[in-house]
Amino acid sequence: MAEKVEEMKKYHEVVEIEFTDSMMVMDVDGKRHEFKLVEISELLSKASSEERNNFEVSPSGYGIHWPLIDEDLSIDGLLGIIHSPPDKVASA
Repeated sequence: MAEKVEEMKKYHEVVEIEFTDSMMVMDVDGKRHEFKLVEISELLSKASSEERNNFEVSPSGYGIHWPLIDEDLSIDGLLGIIHSPPDKVASA
C-alpha cells in the first residue's frame, strides 16, 4: 500500500544570501532585502566571513541557521511579519 506524502508548506523562497562587512543582503520571495548585521544579530555582526557564509536555509523557507555560531533567524522576523493568534471562538 502506497503511503501518501504531504508536501511541506513553503513559507518563503530564499534564493540568495550574501554578506558585506556590516550587511546581510537576501533575495526573498522575489524581492531584495538589506539588513544591518548589528541590528539583527550580535553573533552575526561579530562572526568571521567563514562563520557567516556557513548557513542553512530551512526546507520550508521559515528560517536560517548558522551552525558554526549556533544562531537562528526567522525570515518572518527579518521581514517584520507579525503573526497574531487566531481569535477564540466563544462557546455557548
